[in-house]
Amino acid sequence: MPSPLTHDDPQAFGPYRPIARLGSGGMGTVYLARTAGGRTVALKTMHARIASDPDFRTRFRLETDAARVVGERFGAGVVDADPRAETPWLATEYVLGPPLDEAVGLCGPLPEASVRALGAALCGALGQLHASDVVHRDLKPSNILITAYGPKVIDFGIARAAGDDHLTRVGVAVGTPAFMSPEQAGGQEHTAAGDVFALAGLLVFAATGHPPFGHGQAADLLYRVQYAEPDLSGVPESLVPVLTQCLDKNPFRRPTTGELASRLHDGDGEFADHLPDVLLADIGRRATEVWQVTPRRLPAPADEPATAATAAPVRWSRRRLLLTGGGTALGVAAAGAAGAWAWSGRSGGPTPQPAPGPSNSQLPKKQLDSRWQVQVEDTYNGGFAEGPLTSFPVPLQAVGDMVVVMAGNYLEGVAAQTGKVVWKTINSPVPWQIASDADRMIMVTDVNDHYDGPDSTHARPLALASVDVRTGTLAKPFAQFTDLKEIGLSQALCTADGVAYAVAGRGKFSFSFLASQSWYVIAVDISSGKRLWTAPLPRRHQDVPHLYFLAASVVGNRLVALQEPDDGSVHAVVRDTHTGTIQWDRKLDGVVPDGVRESLVADAQHLYVGAGRLRALRLGDGSVAWDSASVRPGRTYGRPVIKDGTLYAVEKGLGLVAFDPASGRVKWQEIQDKGAQGSDADLSAAPVVGSDYAYTKRGSRLWAIDLSSHRPAHSYRTTGDRFMVHETAGEVIALGGHFLAAFPLR
Repeated sequence: MPSPLTHDDPQAFGPYRPIARLGSGGMGTVYLARTAGGRTVALKTMHARIASDPDFRTRFRLETDAARVVGERFGAGVVDADPRAETPWLATEYVLGPPLDEAVGLCGPLPEASVRALGAALCGALGQLHASDVVHRDLKPSNILITAYGPKVIDFGIARAAGDDHLTRVGVAVGTPAFMSPEQAGGQEHTAAGDVFALAGLLVFAATGHPPFGHGQAADLLYRVQYAEPDLSGVPESLVPVLTQCLDKNPFRRPTTGELASRLHDGDGEFADHLPDVLLADIGRRATEVWQVTPRRLPAPADEPATAATAAPVRWSRRRLLLTGGGTALGVAAAGAAGAWAWSGRSGGPTPQPAPGPSNSQLPKKQLDSRWQVQVEDTYNGGFAEGPLTSFPVPLQAVGDMVVVMAGNYLEGVAAQTGKVVWKTINSPVPWQIASDADRMIMVTDVNDHYDGPDSTHARPLALASVDVRTGTLAKPFAQFTDLKEIGLSQALCTADGVAYAVAGRGKFSFSFLASQSWYVIAVDISSGKRLWTAPLPRRHQDVPHLYFLAASVVGNRLVALQEPDDGSVHAVVRDTHTGTIQWDRKLDGVVPDGVRESLVADAQHLYVGAGRLRALRLGDGSVAWDSASVRPGRTYGRPVIKDGTLYAVEKGLGLVAFDPASGRVKWQEIQDKGAQGSDADLSAAPVVGSDYAYTKRGSRLWAIDLSSHRPAHSYRTTGDRFMVHETAGEVIALGGHFLAAFPLR
């Protein structure tokens, strides 16, 4: 949904006057804009702060070129562009319909006729790209807009010429894991056959409502894409052989776009004839709403927030912007009305009809079974286009009576009882530089709150500051250090007992680690600002992108952490909180970083690790107290959680299992109920446990398992894929699918 302009948004880009914001990300902002004559366009811009970077300008220019190649018949037609401007911009037509993911959310799985027509038309779009030796590389539901005249392909931010590796690195997967090709997931060359694989994944989603390789952490998805068979349950029987061939792991056995189009549809009828009535009605609604948008610009924020009840943006240090420059702007979810649903080789077809575009809401309109829900932007990707940092999770934290979440390029404070957005920051920090406990939130910052230019080599003295969770205001630093610098990949680990733990370094500022840098763990007294100890960390190899710590928590007098060395393995490391001395360090075999990132679970005796085998390590010496490989051999588990002396985890193919944390003995396991889909429970989300029920995600529902009967009791419809408990409010907080929502915790 369009939102008001901020006070410092530009007045114009060439002849185009912004009238509302459609979205914003690390690379730029997308506006709804009009000319003096009334023409409405979607206008994508690059943030001025990164416009001096030649690589970003090159990406922006290539995106513009690819959009021109696909043209207005199959994409958001380019109206105008100035990639050489001080602030580069791209104006496109404003498209007449919702993204595919919203269309499926509104209508449910599409009828077979719709899926076939959609697939054939997209073959035409890809065929046109491939004929110009361009591959898209990021086909996914949010990048396909459904209009009455045919689908439009958008967001060419990582499209490139076939065979061109100038902007990518061999061995690095770039794209969206759930819809990647196997070769792309392995960091290899993604050709036109890779786009065919991704297209088949889109059609599976359109026909069933789920991706062909499920949901979960990036590492799990990348593995499944490369080695697992696709889940085609729910795909119409006549489409299964066609899509199976497209999803072949061997790119040479996949059909071309022309061959696929001929097997999907004969080209008869208008595209609109094949769409559900509900979807056509939504397209019409959007076409009307765009003309109801009136320009509105927010006033400049006051030096001090007036009240905690106003959801006014809060500005933080411009220094933060250096760390968000590598992300991408939200995809252009709106462009023009013209288009056709023809495909390669088809002659004739409907004549493109000009018409006003719809509103550009990327957010589903359906209601969830929640106490409240608030729409949020796409979750933040850590500001990096490549490497392991792209999968760093979004902060979702319960602090006091608030829920704090990072979405889009903002950090938002939401009242847990009502869902009201109380405050929103502008120029947010990166996720790993924030830490909280139940009462406070702290962040890594720098002493100077002003950034004077694009010189990313300049490192400022490190500081730690508190965030007022009632207003989002960043307080004056409570600690600052002249011997340590804010050099990009500093981390706030955790806070406990009035002490903040962080990772800090010395050396040149960089977006990846440098061999010349030196790094340390520090403990700082929050009340006095005094540094209690400094402990060295191993030097990183040049350009290693892994953060030092995946998760950390204080248990008694121990700082318990999961660390990631240069080789990408996972180590459990325990330090003395009084001195920083390492008490033990143990490599965790069979654990990948994404499986345990920000998910440390421990009690006074043990550290518990899931995401594969489930095991307990003694906090005293790191030895294995028990391992599910012995207790329940051959079983796979998700992330565990401990509550009231019981350890809970989702077992693959079964559902929820409760363990004795001391011995690993199974206390009980979920009694199977076909309707509750226990065998399909999501392993990537840890269970959420209340007093009477434990909650686990299955497909599009959050199921409550009765802790007394061990049977599924009821469920809530949700788009969430990440969940947490807010004890004060008595709620399960869910984030995902453009929603932050609250469900009863019982």
